[in-house]
Amino acid sequence: MLTTRPRGTNDVIPGEVEKWRWVENQFFKICAHYGYNEIRTPVFEHTELFQRGVGDTTDIVEKEMYTFTDRGGRSITLRPENTAPVVRAYLENKLYAGPQPVKLFYSGPMFRYDRPQAGRFRQFHQVGAEVFGTSDPAVDSEVIAMIMDFYGRLGLKNLELHINSVGCPVCRPVQRRELKKYFQPNLGDLCKNCRERFEKNPLRILDCKERRCAEAGVNAPSTLDCLCPDCADHFAQVKRHLDLLNIAYVIDRRLVRGLDYYTHTAFEIVARDIGAQSSIGGGGRYNGLIETCGGPPTPGVGYALGMERIILTMERQGIAIDTSAKSDVFVVTAGTEAADMAYKLLFDLRSAGISADKDYLGRSLKAQMKYAGKSGAHFVVIIGAEELARGTALVRDMSTGEQEEISTDSIAAYFERIKNTCSP
Repeated sequence: MLTTRPRGTNDVIPGEVEKWRWVENQFFKICAHYGYNEIRTPVFEHTELFQRGVGDTTDIVEKEMYTFTDRGGRSITLRPENTAPVVRAYLENKLYAGPQPVKLFYSGPMFRYDRPQAGRFRQFHQVGAEVFGTSDPAVDSEVIAMIMDFYGRLGLKNLELHINSVGCPVCRPVQRRELKKYFQPNLGDLCKNCRERFEKNPLRILDCKERRCAEAGVNAPSTLDCLCPDCADHFAQVKRHLDLLNIAYVIDRRLVRGLDYYTHTAFEIVARDIGAQSSIGGGGRYNGLIETCGGPPTPGVGYALGMERIILTMERQGIAIDTSAKSDVFVVTAGTEAADMAYKLLFDLRSAGISADKDYLGRSLKAQMKYAGKSGAHFVVIIGAEELARGTALVRDMSTGEQEEISTDSIAAYFERIKNTCSP
């Protein structure tokens, strides 16, 4: 074999990709139900976008980005997340000039250099949504409700919604002062990165995955203890709207998320079925991000959900998805002349919107019928010498065994009528 796939990547092959398509289709449907429009951004952006938008004290920017210099000498980064690119697209394409708020959704691959483990890859896939142009806390609750609705349609159970408020620029100086006061006596117990974060952004220490840093931060002041009146009221309204929708939540005073742009609401959805890396999605509000990226002060809120972790959770919970690729019709023939007729018929059926296939290995009639049964085709069209002479074919319903003889000129129309009759 010439080579193998790079570490931290994965092939989504037939039998698996059908699960992905089904989950993605459910997401696309729910986005339509909630009034979101699709956006597609490049898989790479100028590095500065992530340095400024995501934050240079985050693990993503410090350790995980795939960055390279292109032939023009520009620093380019494969997108590690998609909120900053969507913000860039919102500004560059002047979407702010249209009716507000703007509600967008996306899907696609992201890239982070990280240690591969269950549900975590270096090329991974996310679906997500963003809302620009409103600071209404009801929208924070709406995007959370949208996620929980989506997970419910997938059949996922035993999920926990964790919420917190990380404050705003008014609160941050208070948070910074209290956290520095708390961590100062134990600074030597922190990892090297967190000792640097102590000066730049002590809030990032609470998101560190190093065990000693997590233990050091157990009794650290909560962001909820430092909220200004406006942030406290915003968080109270988010909770009130979640209560109106009967959405259960856990107030997680340690939750800060891994990106610097979050303000006010932060949330994660946790599934214990997939082990230590239990988050299967999360997000929050980022009222300063658009301004950081060069736009006018514009509030925003959104989320991203990991496809690999969603699929893994569904498998762990025993949620089955039909992955078989079944044709409506399988054409079976005996003899060369019949094969030519079948070949033309095959494309007539496909042109009429009927999924159809035939044998390409020269199997016997009996072997073709056996293969048709294994393929899961709903109907088999049989053309032998006698049928060819009469200009007909036998159509057999594989579920009942009943069959009838139909003119080959009428077969496409015959299956079109069946399809239209069965359509909802």
